[in-house]
Formats: sequence, C-alpha cells, structure tokens
Amino acid sequence: MASGHSGRAAGGELEEKVDLTPETDAKLEQSLALAKNGNLQEALGLLAALEKRCRVGNDTSNLVRVCEASLQYCKDAGDSEALVTVLQTLSTRRSQKTQAIQALVLKAIPWCLADQYMPIEVSSQREKEARDKLVETLRNITDGKIFLEAERARLTRALATIKEQEGNVAAAADVLQEVHVETYGSLSKKEKVEFILEQLRLTLGKKDYVRAAIVAGKVSRKHLTEENMEEFKVKFFTLLSEYHRHEKDAFMLAKDFFSIYSTPHILNDDEKWIPALQSTVLFLLLSPYSNEQQDLLNRVSHDGNLEKLPAFHRVVQLLLKKELIKYPLENQNEFECLPSFLEGGADLAAFWSESLHRRLVQHNVRIASLYYRRIHGARLAELLGLEPAVLEKEVSAMVSGGSVYAKIDRPKDIVRFAAPQNPEAVLSDWASDIDKLLHLVETSTHLINKENMTK
Repeated sequence: MASGHSGRAAGGELEEKVDLTPETDAKLEQSLALAKNGNLQEALGLLAALEKRCRVGNDTSNLVRVCEASLQYCKDAGDSEALVTVLQTLSTRRSQKTQAIQALVLKAIPWCLADQYMPIEVSSQREKEARDKLVETLRNITDGKIFLEAERARLTRALATIKEQEGNVAAAADVLQEVHVETYGSLSKKEKVEFILEQLRLTLGKKDYVRAAIVAGKVSRKHLTEENMEEFKVKFFTLLSEYHRHEKDAFMLAKDFFSIYSTPHILNDDEKWIPALQSTVLFLLLSPYSNEQQDLLNRVSHDGNLEKLPAFHRVVQLLLKKELIKYPLENQNEFECLPSFLEGGADLAAFWSESLHRRLVQHNVRIASLYYRRIHGARLAELLGLEPAVLEKEVSAMVSGGSVYAKIDRPKDIVRFAAPQNPEAVLSDWASDIDKLLHLVETSTHLINKENMTK
C-alpha cells in the first residue's frame, strides 16, 4: 500500500525511501482500538509488521511513530514485562535506525526517572522491580551508542542511586565507575563535574581512597573557578578534605578549607566563612614547615576577616614571628574544640594534638638555630620546655628531614647549628664582609666631606 517512492540517484547509490503515512495512520488507529479493548498482543503484532515495512522502506518518521505507539500501548496496559520485551526487540532489529532507537529510549526514560537522575518513587515491591528492570534494560540499549551517551550517563547515575537507597554503597560506586564521563562530548561541563563529584562521593563512601584520588584528579580546578560553579567547588573541596583527613595531610586540608573560604558566596555568609577560616588556620598550624606553608600563612595573615577572630589572628602572627612559642598555646582549647579538629574520631584528634606539639617544637628549634651557632643541650631543652631525650629525638628528625642543620656532641652536651665551612668559603665570606665595610667607610667619608663643604 505504498503511496509514493523516492527515485534512486544515478548509479543507484541511495536507498529507496517509501512514504507509508496513509497506511501508518490507518494501522495506528486500528491498533489503538485493539489495545483499548484489551487485545494488546494483537495490537503489537499489527504494529510489528508495520514497523518492518517502515524500517525496510526507510520511512524514518513513521517508523518512530510506530515504535513510540508500541511502547505507549504497553505502558497504558500496565504490562511491564511486555514493555521491556518490546524495548529490547525493537532496539535490536536488524538495521534499526538510530532515530528509532533514540525515540524508544527518550520515550521510556520518564517512566523510570523523575528528573535527569532521580528514579521515580514507588509504593510497592512490584513497582520497584519493574522500575529497576526498565532502568537496566535502557542501560543495556544505550551501551556503546555515542548518540545516547548522555542518556546512558543519567541512567547509570539513577541505577547508582537505587543501589545506594538499598544500602549497597559499594555496588553503587562500582556502577558509577563504569562511566568515563570525562570523555563524553554531549554532556555539558557542569553535568560532567556533577557526575564526577557523585563518583567521588560514592568512592569515599566505599572507603576506596586510592580510586578516590584518581577520580579527584579528573576535576579541573580551573573549571571550578568559573561562574555558576561555586556550589560544585565547595562540594568538591569538602569531599577532598575527607580524603586528605584520611591521609592525615594537614597542609592539603588547609588548602581545601582555604579554597572553600575563598568562594564568594561563602565569604558573604558569616556562618560559613568563620569555620572555613578557622579550619584553614588550624591545619596551617598543624602543617610541616615549607615554602608553600609559609606562603599560604602570609596570604591568610593579610586577610581582613582574620582580625575578627582574635585567637586565630594571634596564632598566625606568632607563627610568622622569629620568636619562641610557648606550649601549650594561650587559646589551645579553642583550637581543639573545632569540629574539623574532632571530625574523624578520638584517634585522629589525638594524632592532631600530638602533631600540634611537634610543630611548635619544630618551630622553636628553627628559631633557636637562627640565633645560636652552638648551645648546650640542657639549656636548649630548658628554653623549649622539653626533656633532653625528647629534644634530641626532634632535632634528629628535623635533620633527617633536611629542615635544619645540626650536630649533637653528646659527651659535651653541645648542639651545633652552624654548618662547617671549608677555607675557601670562609675566605670568600671574609672578603665580602671587607668589601661591605670599605663601601660603608667610603660612603661615610663622602658624606662627612660633603657636610664640611656646605658650612
């Protein structure tokens, strides 16, 4: 009953296209009447023959109509088994058109997803099984199809949500890891970041910290600073702080909280920027000495909001001064009561307390090395308020780490901080000092003569 044909191009390169619109209209009306009367299988059989004619005849627009109608009849009849069967059958037909497969998937997705990612609410176990089976079927259909990669990503995230709602976080993380969303060109930058953050959250929930570090590396920090990405930036660094807390990396925790603090909408909310800035100062205090740590410490010290937190402002100033710091700190309890200090359990809090004492001891040893070429160990221990054995252990650790130079003469109880110089170095330093002295003498003589001549 074909009503028209499109001619072949010269050489017969183009496939023949048949216009089946009149026949499609008639059979859709006939099948609809059958479906309403409860004869679903007869209606589907009628459309199956028509689907083949449309597919073979390259009548794509009517093929899409037939496929969508087949699905709709199954949905209206409430037959989830038939719905899944029709989906699988139509999508796997030989030489099936991409437009038809895409139409099938887009037609069925609203029946299992409430929005882009969330599965629909169900009220019974039967409805849940039907929804979950539909999600799985649609994922299988979209697998390996570039033109449906965005839909596959959304269905995968929905399946992960279902697994998580069932309490199986490990399975949810495994499902989500199957999708390498960073390679998908059809998703927006915002959707990619949101998807990767969900991967990171579930991976951390699974306690797979090695994979969490890999997933975190997929997020570009540059993209997080763009407009409309502030919410994702805060979420990313909040999740990253969980990873760095597990690694007990105080400096990276300081950087995480400073990144959260420096977000514009956080700065506009006192309830959010105060804990972020407090946590930044806390973990800078707990961080080992380094050029990066000193740079961030100086940046924080110039922040106007720091003056609104007197205890934290004093600590930052103490760390930047070349003076000994007494332990315990004046407001140490205020630091040890912060939620970010206590988060992670009693064992981690005890580790941070021990780290705080060590960092202050290391700071004092560095300061002592600036002012003393050599000093008796007992006197240095007295200055730092430590037992000699503890002092020796800390100095040895700092020397091994390369943060200070020191030699300990145990029989004489002398600690030498000045590195020995070879004769050439001593002579070079002496010559440099003589040059500076002669320059000062020459400058002073010139100024005296100038003053005398003006009288």
